[in-house]
Amino acid sequence: MSERPSDGDTPSFGRMLGELPLLVTEPSWYGRVDAAAAGRDGQGRSVLVLPGFLAGDLLTSRLRHTLEAAGYRAHGWGQGVNQGLTRMLFDRMLARVAALPAPVSLIGWSLGGLYARELAKAAPAAVDRVITLGSPFSGDLHANRAWKLYEWVNGHAVDAPPLPVDLAVKPPVPTWALWSAEDGIVSPASSRGQAGEADHRIAVACRHMDFVSAPAAITAVLDALEG
Repeated sequence: MSERPSDGDTPSFGRMLGELPLLVTEPSWYGRVDAAAAGRDGQGRSVLVLPGFLAGDLLTSRLRHTLEAAGYRAHGWGQGVNQGLTRMLFDRMLARVAALPAPVSLIGWSLGGLYARELAKAAPAAVDRVITLGSPFSGDLHANRAWKLYEWVNGHAVDAPPLPVDLAVKPPVPTWALWSAEDGIVSPASSRGQAGEADHRIAVACRHMDFVSAPAAITAVLDALEG
């Protein structure tokens, strides 16, 4: 039987290790289109997909290609590898949102979901919804397996970002928080949020690294876009 952490706990070391083989065992991620796109009609709506920490547009390609097949205009963030938040990066993301045909749906994986929530607060007229995928927006920012690496890469504490944010405050647009009890990086409680921190909280059976590729997760994203 697999180890199952309590909701508020940092995922165990064993569960984290279960995330690591994914890039080796499932290279078929890249460029594939999921069958969940069949019968969908996104009507050309703009969707911007923001990657997780130390990821880039390559790792969100299956999700974006599926969104395209479902009739959306899906866009990568175009900022290379996501190494962490800076004022310059946030301003570039705001400009990216403003350059797309409004309204824009924001989908953020892990750290990218934190960006998505803050972008929607800064530009609510341009954003119609936010969908977070395993993003630690609630509770203790140390209840995950990435915070030490984030601090080492960025030189600042996870709870002292370089611009003022209040992650748990819900953006003034509809929000969907996808979370998983199988997440090996972020605690389920952090990515699900408490009452009032997200409008819809959707449980998905997948690992943290699967949020942008697993059929169940992609189906949940498509459902949220239609919600």
